[in-house]
Amino acid sequence: MKLFTAQQIREWDSFTINHEHIRSIELMERAATKCVEWLTAHNLLHHSFIIFCGKGSNGGDGLAIARLLIERKAKVKVYILEFGHLGTQDFQVNLERLHQCDGVEIKFIQGEMQFPVFEQKEEIIIDALFGSGLNRPLEGVTSKLVEHINQSGCKVLSIDVPSGLPVDAPAQGGTIVKADDTLSFQAQKISFMMQENAPFIGNVYVLDIGLTTQFYESAQTNYEIVERDIILSIYRKRDRFAHKGNFGHALIVAGSYGKMGAALLASKACLRGGAGLTTSHIPACGYEILQTAVPEVMVMTDERSSSVTKIQADVSKFTCIGMGPGIGTEAETGKLLRQLFERFTKPMVLDADALNIISGDPELLNIIPTQSVLTPHPKEFERLFGKTSNDFERLQVALQKASELKVVIVLKGHHTSIITPGGKVYFNDSGNAGMAKGGSGDVLTGIITALICQKYETIEAAILGVYLHGLAGDFAAERYSQTGMIASDMIDCLGTAFLAIEGTAEIDTFTDQLS
Repeated sequence: MKLFTAQQIREWDSFTINHEHIRSIELMERAATKCVEWLTAHNLLHHSFIIFCGKGSNGGDGLAIARLLIERKAKVKVYILEFGHLGTQDFQVNLERLHQCDGVEIKFIQGEMQFPVFEQKEEIIIDALFGSGLNRPLEGVTSKLVEHINQSGCKVLSIDVPSGLPVDAPAQGGTIVKADDTLSFQAQKISFMMQENAPFIGNVYVLDIGLTTQFYESAQTNYEIVERDIILSIYRKRDRFAHKGNFGHALIVAGSYGKMGAALLASKACLRGGAGLTTSHIPACGYEILQTAVPEVMVMTDERSSSVTKIQADVSKFTCIGMGPGIGTEAETGKLLRQLFERFTKPMVLDADALNIISGDPELLNIIPTQSVLTPHPKEFERLFGKTSNDFERLQVALQKASELKVVIVLKGHHTSIITPGGKVYFNDSGNAGMAKGGSGDVLTGIITALICQKYETIEAAILGVYLHGLAGDFAAERYSQTGMIASDMIDCLGTAFLAIEGTAEIDTFTDQLS
């Protein structure tokens, strides 16, 4: 799914109006109808509604929703934020239509004295103050009204976007409606992908209001959500005459004394991810552990017992190297990383302590093999590239660094973002909070390494790997719960994730696959 800027969203509306020869008021009616259908489908019409409207298009949506609810015998109160002007033409049309309804209660807010008292927690507040066109922080009476809504204790439903939340820019500390649910029109919004906005958007439901697909297909954007159609365009089924040599030879460099579990997880995930051969270079103390737990992995042991410091083998024979899980940040381990950068010219997957080593020796950034994949979480990203004040700024820094270093950056989070050297950002939509546990990143390292070994381009490997990782996490959560699942459960569910992509296992029936 493409993600558009606020300007592109306005252009999409205009394009639809012009090419379908409809009026803007008719498009507004479509949006309001879809919202009321959603309320009906969720059995909410027995509640009382308090609808707050601005005087723009979002407020016009709110007035239309109020009229349609009244026609369905719902109890509705409407509060209009008074700005001293009449509002848009569509707003005025819907206000006149609302006045013609029997028993309608409409009040205007000019100051705090007109704020309503919320008498029942069963009331539902509908926020239709400001939509995607907002381009500045809320202030004055408007800001205080939003604070009043947030303190109501009632269920809050925002139309299109929570009022005060910009679509494509940081909120800059402004006051924003904290919605329990957001009914957004036609497509997700860029700001919905940002972790910092999670307290405001609640559950997001995208309602199809019939905007023309012609604009969607032709419009260019640097932001997309990874969905099944993208994954199917990337994923390749195996040729039935293939042999292990067709799927590459992975080298996993991982582990140290007390952290051999990281090496085990990355190595096993690499196998499950489909690499033809997997060799793991580990400290000598982990030999029996890895050979016993993952017999399919070939093992090279370091001359050091407790850490990785030197690889004697010819690394050029490997298709891809994944390095970092559990290796620690000893000076000798740092020297090994530098030697690999100098000796290995193919893509690497760099995670965890490999990134921490680089952040302690910034010169290493400039010799990372091009087209490598870096998989930092936000703190590791901060150590690598410096502090940022918000998620949007972090994303811009990631775009700059991916371009400068010619690498792919996988910035881990709820909507993990895959940032390409060419300036594209892909937000992943699989996965769940149960994956926020130690070892999850080690699994991702193994998966992406395996996919690069299978001749996927690094961008493709990162997109597919992150999606598979999240999908396996969803399967694991269904079987073990988000609380009870652990990283190795994701590896066990990775095969089912592949089956789901191939269409031989449906996501809503995967419990049978696992039992």
